Amino acid sequence: MKLVLASHNTKKLVELQALLGGLPVQLLPQPALRIAEAQEPHGTFVENALAKARHAAAHSQGPAIADDSGLCVDALGGEPGVASAHYAPAVADEGDREQRRARQDAANTALLLQRMAGEADRRARFVSTLVALRHALDPEPLIASGRWEVELLQAPRGRGGFGYDPVVLVPSHGCSVAELDTASKNRISHRALAARQMCALLREVWRLP
Repeated sequence: MKLVLASHNTKKLVELQALLGGLPVQLLPQPALRIAEAQEPHGTFVENALAKARHAAAHSQGPAIADDSGLCVDALGGEPGVASAHYAPAVADEGDREQRRARQDAANTALLLQRMAGEADRRARFVSTLVALRHALDPEPLIASGRWEVELLQAPRGRGGFGYDPVVLVPSHGCSVAELDTASKNRISHRALAARQMCALLREVWRLP
């Protein structure tokens, strides 16, 4: 089965390809089908994931899957939340998409550390919500969610991962997400937890082997 991934994020594509690798599906990134990014106007992960999946399914006229994810910080009342990817003001529109994304990630992280300066409560969680649709008007969307309890560091550590990974501590492993090896991340992350739920739902409801 070909399944359109409603994302332009190549690193997210790589993660989900690995996490859904046990299923007989071929993930097609929506840019390969010339599908533009969807609007994400909603205040919750599940609403935005559903909007992105519907957008991709409508334009591809086939099944689609979307992930909406972000970092929720207790001391900030859940911020950056659904605005995680665009927490800081937009960076200059220079370079290719991945270069701009890297600069935006750096700006988002800097703003988060600034707002958390002097804050003792460093508790946070990564949240991932996956939504899969058989078609754009599917009345029975499959919804899976994963939460990964973490803590915020005072400064970046490590060069791996993306987004807020360098400033997020994994207490169980004593390292930042950016220092965590790929195999471990794909076992314990928020997206890994959501993907396991989604795999079970796809087998149960869509009858995938």
